[in-house]
Amino acid sequence: MNKFILTSLVLFLGMFSAYAQPKNELVPNTESTTLKDVTITGKIFDKETKDPLEYATISFFSKQKNKIVAGGITDANGAFSIPVPKGTYDISIEYISFKTQTIPNKKIVSDTNLGTFFLDIDLESLGEVEIIAERTTVEIKLDKKIYNIGKDLTTAGGTVSDALNNVPSVSVDIEGGISLRGNENVRILINGKPSAMAGFGDTNVLSQLPAEAIERVEVITSPSARYDAEGTAGILNIILRQKETLGFNGSLNLTLGNPDNAGLSANLNYRTEKFNLFSNFGFRYFNAPRNNFNDTEYFDNTVQFERIIEKTEVERLNKNYNASFGMEYLLSKKTSITGSVFYRYGEDRDTSLNNSDRFNSGNIVEQTLRTEKQNEDGDNYQFALNYITKFDDAGHQLTADIQFEKGYEEQFTYINEDFIVTNQVNPEPFQRENIFEAEDEKESLFQIDYVLPIGEDSRFEAGYRGNFKNSVKDYTLEQEDITNNSFFVNDTISNIFDYTENVNAFYTQYGTKFGEFSFLLGLRLENTQLKGKIDSQLNDTELEESFGFPIDTNFDNNYLGLFPTVNLIYNLSGEDDSEESITLGYNRRINRPRGWFINPFPSRSSRTNVFQGNPNISPAFASAFDLGYLKRWDKLTLTTSVYYQHETRSFEHVQENTGQQTSDGIDIIRTIPVNLSTNKRTGTEFGILYNPEKWLRLNSSFNFFQFETEGEFNGIDYGAKNTSWFARLSSKVSLPSKIDWQTNAFYRGARQNAQNETEGIFSLDLAFSKEIFNNNATISLNVRDLLNSRKRKSLTTTEFFSRYNESQWRQRQINVSFMYRFNQQKARNERRNNQGGGDNDMDFEG
Repeated sequence: MNKFILTSLVLFLGMFSAYAQPKNELVPNTESTTLKDVTITGKIFDKETKDPLEYATISFFSKQKNKIVAGGITDANGAFSIPVPKGTYDISIEYISFKTQTIPNKKIVSDTNLGTFFLDIDLESLGEVEIIAERTTVEIKLDKKIYNIGKDLTTAGGTVSDALNNVPSVSVDIEGGISLRGNENVRILINGKPSAMAGFGDTNVLSQLPAEAIERVEVITSPSARYDAEGTAGILNIILRQKETLGFNGSLNLTLGNPDNAGLSANLNYRTEKFNLFSNFGFRYFNAPRNNFNDTEYFDNTVQFERIIEKTEVERLNKNYNASFGMEYLLSKKTSITGSVFYRYGEDRDTSLNNSDRFNSGNIVEQTLRTEKQNEDGDNYQFALNYITKFDDAGHQLTADIQFEKGYEEQFTYINEDFIVTNQVNPEPFQRENIFEAEDEKESLFQIDYVLPIGEDSRFEAGYRGNFKNSVKDYTLEQEDITNNSFFVNDTISNIFDYTENVNAFYTQYGTKFGEFSFLLGLRLENTQLKGKIDSQLNDTELEESFGFPIDTNFDNNYLGLFPTVNLIYNLSGEDDSEESITLGYNRRINRPRGWFINPFPSRSSRTNVFQGNPNISPAFASAFDLGYLKRWDKLTLTTSVYYQHETRSFEHVQENTGQQTSDGIDIIRTIPVNLSTNKRTGTEFGILYNPEKWLRLNSSFNFFQFETEGEFNGIDYGAKNTSWFARLSSKVSLPSKIDWQTNAFYRGARQNAQNETEGIFSLDLAFSKEIFNNNATISLNVRDLLNSRKRKSLTTTEFFSRYNESQWRQRQINVSFMYRFNQQKARNERRNNQGGGDNDMDFEG
């Protein structure tokens, strides 16, 4: 299947590439100056600021030769001097985000000074150009909201996860889990595609990438048919920075922090009229200590202990290296090919100390200390190739992508537990354990998209995407033979789990605009294959007896689904630059279980609390409706929406007593994902962007939702109905002496389900920055979680036990960051971005 797809793509690209070659190409003047050449000079300035425009492009098009025969760029003073053969030319003067000026039929017979040109800003193109923004703006499209992250001081020296936590509708919990409108089933894309940079389904990788790499985040709550149907909550598409400025430019960033946090990254770019080289290099070392507290009371009189209190302190030392390099080459003025490679290597060294106090009748009868040392080394890389040809300037184009990713992770864990206090006489010592885990992951993607404009206001799209994933996890458990202190392999736990997920999808969509009304209709056909093989010494019957439910050690399940999408927008203002609009969206989505949801062999991170996958779990399906409203005044922008989602066979994590006990008589509690019947979610959200003065910017959002779950598992009803909410407020104040002060506050309300009640969480971030070195550098100080209050507190209640938990994934962090920019023309671009808010024009881009 893969060979067929690849061969088809190659033939398809060759055919369209030959068809798409335009007659007019921008070719650099590689000929040496001859006696017939004359010198053309002049200067180019920004009409509004009167600043010189460096790297503006001047090209000379000969109608007689039907091509561009000469060209050049301006220097730092906006001046140019270009040798040109004598003749008659159409002269074009261009600069990114400015309107092009043209001098037609200019006869050149001698050295000529063309004079000074003042270029006007092209407001329509600003949203397509990378600029260093000073504030977050919002753009409303037919199928998404676009948040230009801007210069968020609180995330300087931070990570992609930190930046996402400041995006309206999005929240990142204390363990790095990402949710959209309170729903954790979010699809994460990088530049519109799955990527090794986002991990193989593991969002924790996003906590290892620098926030400075982000240009904008697209919050897609009503995805069009072009997107993968995965993610019942919607899609977060992270767009990374890619410089468009001609010449050599980039930035260097250094960060130091406490707890230990040291990072160094560089973004380097070199662009000419013919090609663009872009690269990113980074290193980060950090210590992220965390802590956890559990207080469990058992209701079963047969257990050895009535109450167990566990306190865990974890020291996490991490080193991460990442590098990416790519090149975009212009085959012609309308055709380009881009290749890139990304590599990441990480080392984690974690040490966990767990103190366990065990009570009977209110008295401590036993104390133990569990030590767990874990070393993890892993890397992943990605190769990507993108081809695009534009048949005309109206949007008629073909794009194709080929992407391959490979990741390998090796983990060794040593576990030892000792008695500190016990009332037992000659107690049997605990077994020491060695755990060896190796995981090999591969993923390939083939995608082709075709766009055909129909008239001025309509567009047809069609395409194919094939996504093929495979992971092989080799798990070996060695346990101590306490009679001679040697180790043996536990064959009942050791296993190899081979898991494959293949998705083939075809889509088509049509959009049009008439008057103030626009719509986009789409249909996506997806076939999902979930295939797994469990290699274990136990047979199916023994596995069923061990795990308590039927086990299929070699399964191959296929799911074929249709996923319609409807997106409507009505412009209430009656103007092209809409200031008021209403949107309505409907889409059907799928939630596919990940490999760790399916692997039935339990984790060994705790003897008494384990996570166990469920190989019988199947995908969940959801239908979602979204009604939105946008109103923009001169200094105020309001966005609000009401949404409803109905999900069938939804996933729910259930905690239950396994009926098994540890060697010292403690009940073993497992958490297992299951398909419950339905999950209904209703909510509303609104956001406000308010800039009352040039020196003050305010950004706030509020999200309130209600969810209702119906279903039972193992004879227990897990139905629940609850409401929750979260809100954030960000303010930025520009002080004298080019100092900025930013404050971010976030609160997530209490929530509950059938077994758990979780308290609300409040956190406060504070940051200051100052421009130095003639505005070419920024030094910033930020404190994340100033009050050290980002802690999760929850209570779990079942018929067998109740457990109070308090955990803190990362404590207060203080960072000092220094960024140096070169050839980025920062001051001018900052001011321009403050002029605009975004647009509501029809956008069919996926």
